[in-house]
Amino acid sequence: MNQRLTQEQLNQIIAEVQGLQLRQEAELDQQQVKEILQDLNLPPELLDEALIQVRRKQALEVQQRRNKLITFGVIAAVIIGIGSTVFFNQQQGSLLANVSAQQDKITLESNNENLKNISRQTNSELFYHVTLKNAPIGKKLALSCNWIDPSGQIVKQNNYQTREVKTSIWDTFCRYSINATAPVGNWKVEMFLEGRKISEETFMVQ
Repeated sequence: MNQRLTQEQLNQIIAEVQGLQLRQEAELDQQQVKEILQDLNLPPELLDEALIQVRRKQALEVQQRRNKLITFGVIAAVIIGIGSTVFFNQQQGSLLANVSAQQDKITLESNNENLKNISRQTNSELFYHVTLKNAPIGKKLALSCNWIDPSGQIVKQNNYQTREVKTSIWDTFCRYSINATAPVGNWKVEMFLEGRKISEETFMVQ
């Protein structure tokens, strides 16, 4: 069966054949090259060595171009990776910057009332409850608390990570045990979100 061609395919074939003809006419065989070398008073017996050197240079140029493309590709990938990391960190920082304390209170384990005066004789475990707002859903928050005595000394630090946040309003707490040796006076507890203070509360130990 004869293959039928469209006019467009015929035009493409004609153009390809013309290109092949021009390339063949531009190419010289070894005998013609030797004759040219003789006309230039150059030793034709060095033709084979010269051809090897030309092919080596051509292969080297191809390899250098390939290496440049690979280098550019690696640099582009690194730049994209760094840009993506910076963008992600900025997004994370923006989410955390919106988190703040909606309300807070100090309670005992057995009493959920907001306390301002604590008796050190009861050896009580204090809970600092904080309700966060604008908490990033799906994230775990790194929180810490400082319990500060009347002299300004940090006597206890809590460092912990929350469970995965389920709602933008999120309750959390830290704890500290007050005993009979605790100094009397005005105490303070502070809560931090990744180093940024988001709330504080004062209370009296008697």
